[in-house]
Amino acid sequence: MEAPQGQHNITMHELKAYPARLAAVAAWASGEEALVQRAVEIQQIPAPTGDERARGENVAARFRELGLLDVDMDALFNVYGRVPARAGADRRDSRPEGRALMVSAHTDTVFGLDVDLAVQIDAAAGQIHGPGIGDNSAGVAALLGLAETLMQTPTAEGPAVDIWLVANSGEEGLGDLRGMRAAVDRLASQIGACIVIEGMGLGRIVHRALGSRRFRIEVNAPGGHSWSDFGTASAIHTLMHLGQEISRLTVPHAPRTTFNLGRISGGTSINTIAQHAMAELDMRSEATDALQMLVRQVEEIVDRYRVPLWQRRGVTVQVETIGDRPPGEIAADHPLVDAAVRTLLQACPTRVPDLRISSTDANIPLSRGIPAVCIGVTDGGDAHRRQEWIETAPLPQGMQHLLLLTWWASEWLGG
Repeated sequence: MEAPQGQHNITMHELKAYPARLAAVAAWASGEEALVQRAVEIQQIPAPTGDERARGENVAARFRELGLLDVDMDALFNVYGRVPARAGADRRDSRPEGRALMVSAHTDTVFGLDVDLAVQIDAAAGQIHGPGIGDNSAGVAALLGLAETLMQTPTAEGPAVDIWLVANSGEEGLGDLRGMRAAVDRLASQIGACIVIEGMGLGRIVHRALGSRRFRIEVNAPGGHSWSDFGTASAIHTLMHLGQEISRLTVPHAPRTTFNLGRISGGTSINTIAQHAMAELDMRSEATDALQMLVRQVEEIVDRYRVPLWQRRGVTVQVETIGDRPPGEIAADHPLVDAAVRTLLQACPTRVPDLRISSTDANIPLSRGIPAVCIGVTDGGDAHRRQEWIETAPLPQGMQHLLLLTWWASEWLGG
């Protein structure tokens, strides 16, 4: 299979030249049970953002059992393992030695340690329900399945470049992609492309990174008793005024730009004038300029509550950046995107590829000029809810898509 003319003069490797690879792809056609079992095993290990150690240790042990090289877990609970390139693999002169491929799946979930992780199997519907089963236990299961297949492939048909498999932390919420930031920092001099795995979203190919900024706005004021100190400044009243101004901001429809005050807290009792209040604000945009403009508008509103009038009343307002997901993209006709489309259609002929923008771990490599895509391995829904679910039947096709794309990217980087 060849890349479309006029884009890049790069030929996709012929899978028939690698009989062991072809057999491995075919074997996954009946791999549903193994993937489901592995996804549930992963899901049963709690891994809230910032507390992924136990799940990371489980993945690291599995990496070692499979024989991956350089297995390690860093201080953020990222787990690394390397599949070595086949001996004597040819490389294009235009690409330096050491242009490895990174394939990752995040281990963290949005669910705390107190959440019941029991799963429910709906055999009639072909579904499994449980917190975090799709986001991202199925993705981690696919990463382990990929590791197993790559390490069992005969050396002569191994990858053309080293493949780093990374089970990374800190993708969800206020994790702010810190695991992927650390992984890319560590491997940046080696990697030439990235594939990011999500459990849900088979058919989606994310090649554009949605940028976002997140603020925590804190207000402090004198406060006091609701009767005897009536008239003194209230942190909650001030925050409500400030939030009302933010809620009235207008943003463009194109490029799509959004904002949301998603969490507020403050005060001590109904009859206490609040001394402290806090709000968390999420801002997103498809375009860097539009996001920056929205950020400036919010900062101007906050600054109005820092003027002497408010200071004389003893009010202070502070803003802390608690999230900064950088934007980035590769074009729809980039070889990696084109390969993601074509390997999807090889594995799932009835799927309609869905090229889109989203906020994923792929934001980090894309923002640094490293080609990256994010793909899913099955269908599902109710993400971030306790009744989250996945369909089991598409898992083998998702695994085949991942295998085909991984082998293609290896040959592209090293061929």
